[in-house]
Amino acid sequence: MRDMTKQFLEAAFAGESMAHMKYLIFSEEAEKKGLIKLSKLFKAIAYAEYVHAKNHFKVLKKLSDDMKENVQSCIDGETFEIEEMYPVYKNAAEFQEEKEAVRSTNYALEAEKIHAEMYKKAKELVEKGEDYPAEKIYICPICGYTVEDEAPEKCPVCGAPKDKFVEF
Repeated sequence: MRDMTKQFLEAAFAGESMAHMKYLIFSEEAEKKGLIKLSKLFKAIAYAEYVHAKNHFKVLKKLSDDMKENVQSCIDGETFEIEEMYPVYKNAAEFQEEKEAVRSTNYALEAEKIHAEMYKKAKELVEKGEDYPAEKIYICPICGYTVEDEAPEKCPVCGAPKDKFVEF
């Protein structure tokens, strides 16, 4: 693939991915306000944006048939966020005294550390031909703290109660 086409597809993938997430957030907010049909519209178009992003991703050949490569890609992304991205973003927010941004970046940083470890464990298992062992995964909807099998009574990062955790 030529460089310009690759750059354009990467930008399109990023844009479609952001639109997907933004529309899902808008859908959630519309639903909270009782605007059920507007929520459905946001959710439907979010799905279309996901389809576009997935198509660009496939053309960019970022999806491997080898699950080890896919998991390693996740490890690489999480490691970048832990070692470079979030520490820099958090430091900038602290310097500029942006308390909400400090909290948001700290929440993400703490969750990404857990995610990296989970993906490392997953890679070891995939290399042995085994599936991931956790029956359930719980995510704190406030900070993204992630835990296997059972949610804690209280989130250790933000203090959210157990009944707020989302089960996967």
